[in-house]
Amino acid sequence: MTTPVTVDTLRARARRMVERDGRAWAAAGDDSAVLDVPLHPPTEQQALADLDAARAWVESWRQADRSPGLAVNWVRRDWSRVGSQEVPVRVVVRGPERIARVAGLREEWTVLSERLGILRALGGEADAVTVALRMHARTIVQLDAPDFERLVSVLGWLRENPSSGRRVRELPIRGIHTKWIEARRGLVETLHRAFTGAIGLGLHENDPLVRVRFLDAALAPGGLTDISAPVSDLARLTVRPTRVFVFENLATVLAMPPVPGAVVLDGGGQRVELVTRLPWVKEVTYWGDLDSHGFAILHRLRSHDLAVTSVLMDAATLMAHRDLWGADDAPNVGVLPSLTADEQATLRLLGSEGNVRLEQERIPWEYALPRLGVQK
Repeated sequence: MTTPVTVDTLRARARRMVERDGRAWAAAGDDSAVLDVPLHPPTEQQALADLDAARAWVESWRQADRSPGLAVNWVRRDWSRVGSQEVPVRVVVRGPERIARVAGLREEWTVLSERLGILRALGGEADAVTVALRMHARTIVQLDAPDFERLVSVLGWLRENPSSGRRVRELPIRGIHTKWIEARRGLVETLHRAFTGAIGLGLHENDPLVRVRFLDAALAPGGLTDISAPVSDLARLTVRPTRVFVFENLATVLAMPPVPGAVVLDGGGQRVELVTRLPWVKEVTYWGDLDSHGFAILHRLRSHDLAVTSVLMDAATLMAHRDLWGADDAPNVGVLPSLTADEQATLRLLGSEGNVRLEQERIPWEYALPRLGVQK
């Protein structure tokens, strides 16, 4: 037997609908949403079983019918024992604003729809704009009012000046500074790309720094054996190292002893791409964490015109340190065709052992140095 739908049930359905679909409605400017709910009024038998409850249910819908945005459909039922009764059989709510009102989310919907409407007017009606607005709707709504105004100003200025070459500090937008842009860079770049198709913001980008240790003092420029410098400056060095180590872990970089003819670079994460911009780096000895992400970094490094040999990223090293394993909770699942057969086998072993990882810094130094070909 179907239970009659209450006003509270309708409000709960409206809330779920807004929470599920509201961002898509606002991103697309879609006013066609409809909430159509059959109410399953009580039968005569149900009404007779609890007449007071049936009357209270009908009265609750009579009051709800007076609410803005609700359209309750009524029909007359001729019951043999109760007599003729008007009962509600269906409620229809048309449009996102009315559905949000029923859900008790009118204020939230107003902010969402107004803000995405402003951005849609700025960015246009392209599918890419709709997708970007829907994707970042929560972040956009969470901005306070001054920050949202700044976002609109930034996007508008970038649209008019797509290749300015200016630094953030030079932008003629009140309240905009480097920290503001960096804290919201993902949002700004995604929306700017959706609005204009441009990759990047067309601003002057600071040259990223690379940390280098010269393990042979004879190679050190000006006697500086440990430096962090813009990659473009490092690219102009005339050094000719015979060995170049690239390590994923900075602590390992700093622990390396002197090695004749050698340098070591900090190449963790995205920094490994910077190594490929140094013309004096031809051959690399790479040591990364023994996990799926370490192998992904190795693959990226090898995808450039470099000769790269991995060390301490083999099955023997992994199995010799079983007691030091950790869990790789979000393993990389990409295809890594540049790995050697042995590296592919080790990567598969990591997965078959339960997506484990062996962090570089956990491997004892006395085990690592001989395999690096280094004497302490």
